[in-house]
Amino acid sequence: MGLEANCAVTWNGRRAVGKAHCETTELTFRGEFRLRIPFRDISAVNAENGELIVTFPEGTARFELGPQAERWAKRVTNPPSRLDKLGVKAGQSIAVIDVPDESFRRDLVERVGDIVDAPEPPIDIVFLGIDRLDDLAPLTELRESLSPNGAIWVISPKGRRDLRDVDIFAAAKAVGLVDVKVAAFSATHTASKFVIPRALRR
Repeated sequence: MGLEANCAVTWNGRRAVGKAHCETTELTFRGEFRLRIPFRDISAVNAENGELIVTFPEGTARFELGPQAERWAKRVTNPPSRLDKLGVKAGQSIAVIDVPDESFRRDLVERVGDIVDAPEPPIDIVFLGIDRLDDLAPLTELRESLSPNGAIWVISPKGRRDLRDVDIFAAAKAVGLVDVKVAAFSATHTASKFVIPRALRR
């Protein structure tokens, strides 16, 4: 998850109070002025005297974060990987279904070893790629294959009016799953996490 804080920011001689966010790939600030600073554009970052000091092409921004400044600096310089965001850990059993991302598969194999296309219970994490709502049909069977604390991540294209998040959530709820997290999977796709409700886990 990203970091957020209500703080003051000084940039190019201006100072404003607002809300700052540190996401996976960028820093943002919304106040009397707005900033969006992609990590790739940052040339220097330091934490000094409770300030996060970030240098980028448009100048230097100083985020008054107090004791959190050092934590934010570490997040900027060492952002979590995609697998970290998705909660993938060594030793887990993983199934990948219809996710045409070879770099993702390579990263998974490097971290957990073998991955499968057809999950056999109990499975820790299933990644299901979809391009239309009908592609959610396997959810019922996949739910039955999960370990009690397992999860299904549904990978869907961003910005599709015919494939809205609310419709995906409703389809998952209909088969006894609850949504607990949404994360950026790539520049073009979103990942939505579903689990078995705690009261129903065996």
